Amino acid sequence: MRSLRWLLPMLVIVLGPPAAAPAAAHAILVESTPAVDSTVAGPSVAFSLRYNSRIDKARSRLTLTAPDKSETVLTISPDGPEDILASEAELTPGAYRLRWQVLAIDGHITRGDVRFTVTASAQ
Repeated sequence: MRSLRWLLPMLVIVLGPPAAAPAAAHAILVESTPAVDSTVAGPSVAFSLRYNSRIDKARSRLTLTAPDKSETVLTISPDGPEDILASEAELTPGAYRLRWQVLAIDGHITRGDVRFTVTASAQ
């Protein structure tokens, strides 16, 4: 047991502290509009994806998959906060998937999907 007491401090010295910092380096989706698995009224749909860190908008991508499985790359607004991707599209009713790929300013790429459904406008 005595020999184990010095093992942990020696491992920390040799290997460094626990690796909490790299996980924080990735851009993680914190909030989205539309929200995941939500239903929104169309046809005009605004997209806003907020991350836990600043992102490189010029090297990030939003791809919208329509109900017929066709894909459209959306134009990302260059304006606004550095942790938000924003775009918009005119959509028909159906189930959609917004695939995002972002480059955090530290060079890490993360990806994910936001699935949502568009209904006809309530006029």
